[in-house]
Amino acid sequence: MENTPLYDALRAFAAARPLRMHMPGHKGRPLPAPELAGLSALDFTELPPTGDLFSGGDAIEAAEALWAKAFRMAHCLFLTGGATQGVQAALALACRPGDAVLLDRGSHRSAYNALALLDLRPVYLERPWLAQAGVTGPIDPAAVEAALKTRPDIKTICITSPTYYGVLSDLPALAAVCRAHGAVLVVDGAHGAHLPFLGNFDLAAADLAVVSAHKTLPAPGQSALLLAGGSRTAGASPRPTADALASRRFTQAELRWAASLTGSSSPSYVLMAALDVCRAYMEAEGAAAYRETAEAVAALRRHYPSLTEGDAPLDPARFVLRCSGGFAAQEKLEALGVWPEMADAGHVVFIPTCADGPEQFARLRAALDTLTPGDCPPFPPPPPLPEAVLTPRQALFSPREHLPLARAEGRVCAQQIAPYPPGVPVVAPGERICKKSIAYLDEIGYNTREDIAVVPQSVCVS
Repeated sequence: MENTPLYDALRAFAAARPLRMHMPGHKGRPLPAPELAGLSALDFTELPPTGDLFSGGDAIEAAEALWAKAFRMAHCLFLTGGATQGVQAALALACRPGDAVLLDRGSHRSAYNALALLDLRPVYLERPWLAQAGVTGPIDPAAVEAALKTRPDIKTICITSPTYYGVLSDLPALAAVCRAHGAVLVVDGAHGAHLPFLGNFDLAAADLAVVSAHKTLPAPGQSALLLAGGSRTAGASPRPTADALASRRFTQAELRWAASLTGSSSPSYVLMAALDVCRAYMEAEGAAAYRETAEAVAALRRHYPSLTEGDAPLDPARFVLRCSGGFAAQEKLEALGVWPEMADAGHVVFIPTCADGPEQFARLRAALDTLTPGDCPPFPPPPPLPEAVLTPRQALFSPREHLPLARAEGRVCAQQIAPYPPGVPVVAPGERICKKSIAYLDEIGYNTREDIAVVPQSVCVS
């Protein structure tokens, strides 16, 4: 593969056989496991030949720039702490402590943790319920417009697209609404790293976006990207200025500053090199392989009950089986050696990628053919939003008591009650646990009922 600046720099330095009187402690020698032995050769620390993720101006930044170009964005930063690190960094860039944020209620738990860490106040944006499909639909730009008119103080919107079920929102339309109100659009696109290689560049409409390379591309766990749209002249300080927030544009230095807040000061060079190679592979041959995957998924959708474009705009490579008894179907598939990403009471979610070929799809179809036919039964919509009693920060960092869910009615939650995956809270920190939420969790088969963290009543009274 060509044009891999970081990978090439690490290989060249390793080939020079430097005397490694620095960390990591393996010193480039084989790791004590056959499957891992070769990784150590390229696993360096911050040195002039290897560069520094949080300083820039080296082979790392050159590799990041190639990713930004591939996504039609202005800037890209490598993340070795997954999309969680990216969501926290994006919100740190877009917001100030105490700010109100228009947050997609279907956000991953990492966004809810970011609310507490950054002391942000959520104003929740609910998604429409698609009763026939049994999932939430795309974010409605009109709902965002109405919310911003009602709360002109809100200057950051954070949404998820695609969702775990592959539902896509209209990012250009949402960006236009945000632009009209001077707001920053943050997109958690963790499950959409492959979409640009299928010709979908909607993510480029976002001001800040996060994707997990490891979720849908041939890249190792925790490897992800933080991306910024637009461009402007870098200022003296990496901390975004009021002008930066008003213009909705962020520099490479600002991305580095924000990601360094929660990222390791010793990021993995193996993960960063893998990101460099991953992009080169996708541009050389992976994109064509992904198009074949999308065609195979389209064939699955025609043959089996599933979410389709008739339900909502979908990721063309995500396959969501609709079935009666999703958990039982998942267990039967796993007994056959086929391991889906997740299941709920009426769906089983599969993540085919460019790494899956005809052999893998044939094996999947053979396993699906063993399931009892039956469409998804009526699936319950999420319950109404619970009452907010404390801010996310107050709740998450308060003292806590532990109760079974059945005895927690009326108490204020000190955690996310979020079936994982997909990690979307039914009750968020600071919200009161109500009868309807408990009933919903019972209905969907939530299996962590015996240890629910709640805020002591004395804290709520005070």
